[in-house]
Amino acid sequence: MKKLFGTAAASLLLVTAAGCGNSSSGATDEDGNWTPTQPIEITAPAGPGGGWDTTARMVSQVFEEEEIIDQRLPVVNKAGGGGAIGWAYIAGQEESPHHMFVGSPPLILVPLNGQSEYSHEDFTPLANVIADYGAFVVKADAEWDNLNDLFDDMKEDPQSVSIVGTSSPGSMDHMQFVKIAKAAGVDVTNLKYISDPESGGLTSVLNGSVDVFTTGVAETIEQVRAGKVKVLGITAEERLEGEVLSDFPTAIEQGIDETFINWRGFFGPPGMDEAAVTYYEEKFKELNDSEAWIEIREKYGWGEMYMDSEEYAAFLEEEAESMQALLDELGLARE
Repeated sequence: MKKLFGTAAASLLLVTAAGCGNSSSGATDEDGNWTPTQPIEITAPAGPGGGWDTTARMVSQVFEEEEIIDQRLPVVNKAGGGGAIGWAYIAGQEESPHHMFVGSPPLILVPLNGQSEYSHEDFTPLANVIADYGAFVVKADAEWDNLNDLFDDMKEDPQSVSIVGTSSPGSMDHMQFVKIAKAAGVDVTNLKYISDPESGGLTSVLNGSVDVFTTGVAETIEQVRAGKVKVLGITAEERLEGEVLSDFPTAIEQGIDETFINWRGFFGPPGMDEAAVTYYEEKFKELNDSEAWIEIREKYGWGEMYMDSEEYAAFLEEEAESMQALLDELGLARE
């Protein structure tokens, strides 16, 4: 009897262990198709309200409401280090197919300037979903009416104009301004850039303590609508569609032949199984083509920029080379 009980207990333990393994890794059918078996946690490596957080929450919403993925997709915020805290958290979820995070240019820039040990190469690219763009904002009564007016002054004395962004020197808000200013002929090695990670950049412009706010397009709309600020230019290839957005001139139409794309996509932990990658590629493509997602893109002024895992990986390598060269010029690259 004792032997029979021991055998049954051992069998139960094996079944339980097998069940736990399936729960943590998902289910794979006889054809090798993988599906998730538990909620999929999406990490936004920043606090609530910014671009990463908004993108993560909108993706989660569409996946759930349109029943593209038959699991819940809770969003968690892991703020700090310009994204580095969130990246370290995901790096600790190695091989998990039930974790992902939203990434953008800081995933390349922050490691290149030495502020994180993790880079895009340490994670599994799943799919890119949108293109967002930068905007350069001044007070409504500022002396400049376009980018050329601003850059003409900066060509004479780069230090005469102060620029504020929420990212650190060498990260996205800084680099999008650098890229456009360099194309306009400004000495970008001598800019007066101020980092304000507490998101007080707009306040600084409004109270006159700083001249220009470099930020994302979506962050400008309400203040433009209220008549408090004006957008001198945006970094998109062409004008965006939508109320207020369509009034923002591009740098290109002002004779400055350069753009900056704030690509935004999703990554899994290191070592994610290829079957899980294929599953997420297909689901992100379905999201990309859905009417619900198209409406969200229009609402936030986001461009369509879907790339599957392989395309995304190749794109990221090209972006890393480009940003490395620019950081080297500024003397901000990690030694």
